[in-house]
Amino acid sequence: MLKPLKVGNFLFEWGIRPYIMGVLNVTPDSFSDGGLYFSVDKALRKAERLIEEGADILDIGGESTRPFSKPVSVEEELQRVIPVIEAIRKRFDLPLSVDTYKAPVAEAALSAGANIVNDISALRFDASMPKVIKRFGAPVILMHMKGTPQTMQLNPSYEDPVAEIKAFLKERAEFAQKNGIPAENIILDPGIGFGKRMSDNLRIIREIRSFLDLGFPILLGPSRKSFLGQILNKEPRERDIGTMAVVALAAYQGVHLFRVHNVAMASDTLKVVQALKEVQ
Repeated sequence: MLKPLKVGNFLFEWGIRPYIMGVLNVTPDSFSDGGLYFSVDKALRKAERLIEEGADILDIGGESTRPFSKPVSVEEELQRVIPVIEAIRKRFDLPLSVDTYKAPVAEAALSAGANIVNDISALRFDASMPKVIKRFGAPVILMHMKGTPQTMQLNPSYEDPVAEIKAFLKERAEFAQKNGIPAENIILDPGIGFGKRMSDNLRIIREIRSFLDLGFPILLGPSRKSFLGQILNKEPRERDIGTMAVVALAAYQGVHLFRVHNVAMASDTLKVVQALKEVQ
């Protein structure tokens, strides 16, 4: 049984129901909604809508990590995310996550009112990140990625993707704990679309239940990813139904948290799954 996680005034009781993380990109070049919320006012309106639709967490990112994307400077990322975090925190009380692998951005975001660090590098890209997270007592999401956003889709290969990703996440969770981050503050993400072939993504989703063996809450982020585009032959914003098929399957298997763009659709999907699981 996983320990509940208290974040601000919110309690995540893992296993009671799945939770929803709404994506709020404040970038000009994100693969799905780049440029749409590239101002504080627009981001605030988007946040309000995501909350009304049922988001339990907002995940705020100032650097696109789509395949082959170029990194931005710390200064640029700070200029994008900090005003948005401050504006949302003044109006809303729900948990806020900052999607960054840079310790200075995480530190400023946590100081500005963010609660959680969502690190796609699993604490590998910035040696100062564990110290920042420990100092704030913040939960951290550790994600698997092969390579970097610039290189991750250059012929990724695995002998056994599920076993290899589980081993990576286990090692990263141990590393975090050795660096003073308590186990109850760690969430693991297998990293759908980050250095994976379509077959790898499908294997992870089909066998997602096995990741629960690691003993940590599991986050899944399949939303509008390119493997769905390959299956459906649709553009990113047309992939929400495909995304919900994955959400439903994974939620039924016990995944704890879903990072999605379409919160309203995910909320409806999860209500149906929850009813199916609870029926006597």
